[in-house]
Amino acid sequence: MSSPEEKPRILVVDDDPALQKLVVLLLKRANMDPISAMNAGEAAQILREEPLPDLVVLDLMLPEISGIDFLRQMRAKSTFNSLPVIILSALADPAQIREGLEAGADRYLTKPYLANNLIRTVEEVLASGRAKG
Repeated sequence: MSSPEEKPRILVVDDDPALQKLVVLLLKRANMDPISAMNAGEAAQILREEPLPDLVVLDLMLPEISGIDFLRQMRAKSTFNSLPVIILSALADPAQIREGLEAGADRYLTKPYLANNLIRTVEEVLASGRAKG
């Protein structure tokens, strides 16, 4: 974000149109600028364009390739090292959560989620940037 009056751009990657629409609405209400992608291919196209989003909210169960594989591909490119990612997934198994964090996610939220928890987490990650280490 280059100035305080600019809204943070948030890329929302989820193949469920209803859930994606809800997350987009919540982010808009929180004075953010959400961009939507239905799959990893659409998300990759958005990430090839300027300006980059300030943060990615990523579902794990996507068509074509999984959110985890997409995240690993992102983290393999130095361009995206500082781009924070929050996984938002119905997969709540501790092993899946650990795998998501080890793949490079900064936070992992499970569905169903509380709207204010999602917004608070997005704001915290935007404020603190990528978790190092």
